[in-house]
Amino acid sequence: MHRIYKLLILLLFFSNGLMAPICLAQSSKAIPGDQQIAEYLPMIFDKRIGLVVNHTSVLGKTHLADTLLTLKVPIKKIFAPEHGFRGTADAGAHIDNGKDEKTGLPIISLYGSHKKPTKADLDGIDVLIFDIQDVGTRFYTYSSTLHYVMEACAENSIKLIILDRPNPNGHYVDGPVLEKEFASFVGLNPIPVVHGCSLGELAKMMNGEAWLDRGIQCDLTVIPVKKYKHSDKVHISVAPSPNLPNDQAIGLYPSLCLFEGTNVSIGRGTHTQFQVVGSNVEGLGDYTFTPMPLPGAMDPPLKGKLCFGFDLTKVDTRNLGFSLKYLFYFFEKTGKKESFFTSPAFFDKLAGTNELRKMMLEGKSEKEIRASWQEGLKEYKKIREKYLIYR
Repeated sequence: MHRIYKLLILLLFFSNGLMAPICLAQSSKAIPGDQQIAEYLPMIFDKRIGLVVNHTSVLGKTHLADTLLTLKVPIKKIFAPEHGFRGTADAGAHIDNGKDEKTGLPIISLYGSHKKPTKADLDGIDVLIFDIQDVGTRFYTYSSTLHYVMEACAENSIKLIILDRPNPNGHYVDGPVLEKEFASFVGLNPIPVVHGCSLGELAKMMNGEAWLDRGIQCDLTVIPVKKYKHSDKVHISVAPSPNLPNDQAIGLYPSLCLFEGTNVSIGRGTHTQFQVVGSNVEGLGDYTFTPMPLPGAMDPPLKGKLCFGFDLTKVDTRNLGFSLKYLFYFFEKTGKKESFFTSPAFFDKLAGTNELRKMMLEGKSEKEIRASWQEGLKEYKKIREKYLIYR
């Protein structure tokens, strides 16, 4: 019976013209979970649905919300993460609740002071569907949104279905593992900077390792990506957030995000966000740029100041991995002082530890610093192995 139902769904898809080529986030053959509608529609056809989605939640050129509404799925609410439902808000900007102009559906912001759905938010919902493109780093806040959504589902007896997507930085694991005292919205779980998991795998890990509040368990179903493995090179054709506009920025993001707690610009306020790096100290590097207000970065660091540094648009990011060499370069060239860290507390939250900053100030080498996180990384990899869907 289930097989017949799936065939009827596929016929409905073809008749409505919804089977368009999909290439949002995939290797050459990968099929993300949202495309596999015949797998999850039987789970939701008689349920009241909430969607945790943003602008990346598309099948071809059609948003998941529009597709499901066409199929008469009773969607009740949309929950939107950082950057909002349409993905245009600045990093860290306050986003109000609202209504989607196209569908008329209420939108509940899961950012700012309202990061976790409340019981009232979830009233009238039987199943939440989570479909958001991640980039595979601990400090990218979509995984924190997932953590809080899982807690809310567990507390309110609501099923969660994750439509999984490939991880563009899923081919490696590196960086310090987060220490509990440095947990924040830019890192809630004891995982390294580059965790090497899809959001579906990470959700299984949160459940299995009892990382949710009080060890509660979420009723979780993951619709896996088909024809994908972590070593695949993944292309993202819809920018996951305003300041990660392309694959190059996504590949450099693990190495450059730590600069957010320093006096160095990583290109916010330019058209090469997370692809250039520079300080207003004259004479550094071989490239200059000037950050100016732009959509997604209306008040960028070092706004209006000439920055000296490097153009990284041609760097081979797969070979670079999680590198500290740019961090060390600017730290050394700007005086090796505490003033380099304009926000020490935020830098430590991004790193997941204060050891990185302290060891830099003590004059430790990159090799010594890397050695300091290897034991934690080894233990994490053992945990990760239990939850891998993709090999």
